Amino acid sequence: MNWKDYLAQHQATHLEEFRTFLSIPSISAQPAHAEDVRRAAAWLAERFRRAGFAQAQVMPTAGHPVVYAEHTPFPGKPTVLYYGHYDVQPADNPERWDTPPFQPTVVDGRIVARGASDMKGQVMAFLLAAEALIQTGTLAVNLKVLIEGEEEISSPSLPGFIQAHRELLRSDYIINGDSGQLSETTPLLALGVRGICALEFDLVGPSHDLHSGTWGGQVQNPLHAIAELVASLHSPDGRVAVAGFYDEVEPLSPTLREWYKKIPWDEEEAKRKLGVDEFFGEEGYTPWERMTGRPTLEVNGMWGGYTGPGTMTVIPSSAHAKITCRLVPHQNPEKIVALVKAHLEAHCPKGVRLAVHVREAGAPAFRMAPDHPGCQAAKEVLTELYGVPPVETMFGGSVPILSTLKALLGHDPVSFGFGLEDERIHSPNEFFRLSSFEKGKQGYAMLLGRLAR
Repeated sequence: MNWKDYLAQHQATHLEEFRTFLSIPSISAQPAHAEDVRRAAAWLAERFRRAGFAQAQVMPTAGHPVVYAEHTPFPGKPTVLYYGHYDVQPADNPERWDTPPFQPTVVDGRIVARGASDMKGQVMAFLLAAEALIQTGTLAVNLKVLIEGEEEISSPSLPGFIQAHRELLRSDYIINGDSGQLSETTPLLALGVRGICALEFDLVGPSHDLHSGTWGGQVQNPLHAIAELVASLHSPDGRVAVAGFYDEVEPLSPTLREWYKKIPWDEEEAKRKLGVDEFFGEEGYTPWERMTGRPTLEVNGMWGGYTGPGTMTVIPSSAHAKITCRLVPHQNPEKIVALVKAHLEAHCPKGVRLAVHVREAGAPAFRMAPDHPGCQAAKEVLTELYGVPPVETMFGGSVPILSTLKALLGHDPVSFGFGLEDERIHSPNEFFRLSSFEKGKQGYAMLLGRLAR
């Protein structure tokens, strides 16, 4: 039996196992789900053992554990290290989900659940491709697997783990599965991702909530103050107004801008899918340039005061916000955090006190050369799988560990995944196309065959 027949024969069983994996609410950001994170890691390690890996174990870190698996029976053959993550984003606002986020539901050829696209579907596709190769005796490359449980909180513990286990993780190629394709018919070869840094801040006014009828107009309202402070972060044309924010940003070259124009992307179709009438951002750049080649600062959440039903006439005692910045090459995450903090301090309205907290480790942007042999192998596989060559570009999102993998293990990770941009990652009703799930299994099997040669 060849690996394709194996996958076809076990397709129904594999889908049920995928559903089991998705049902575990491995939310790394919420302490209440710490046991669920450990449970997901244990399930995954056991599944790698059943796939035929010689060893698979849950290994501790300073935070959530990692899953490490290894099958290296071929002396003299290349060793491939696969990176992924099993943790997922929170699934707040369950009323906005059409089905419960951790009760995976198949609807119209899509499996709907938190983590389906980002990135349990990718991890399962790789695992099952490796299993098919092992069980049919057609694997011809050594495999190592590193699946972390903290990617959704910027991987704070993984650099230390990699540093301590560099010999264990030694390899010839690294595959980053936390990636995707441009569309169902157009493949994508991602040559880099933006970096990231994050912080949050509090504005504190009176010692307790005040009656707005008595104290309105007399005491600074922290909600008014935070609106003013957040508005100061951008100029009206969409440019980030933080002093020094663009100091290390290289202008997009004419060659690169011509390259961006060749990316097949329907702007009107994108607006329709997103439910927006027009795009807004830094003036002078196309949407694709802004999404992948320029840095950003976004407020991800603001809260404070009374938000329940009816009216409660108070001036709240505090207000809060979370910020993330997406970074391009040469921007230093620590420096950007310091610049944003300085801006907040300089523009803080009167009558409130500011407290800034850096909650997550940052990561610089990552770029790699298109002539890297791993990229060339991925390009060949994608061309064969889709019937057309992949579009070569950068991703606008961030995979914080890529630059760390390169620095500590000495190889550029090749991004190779099968999620699509419309699959509502980080949003209610996240889904993964079953067609992409099948394509992913085939693609990983084909790529491992190419790298073996």
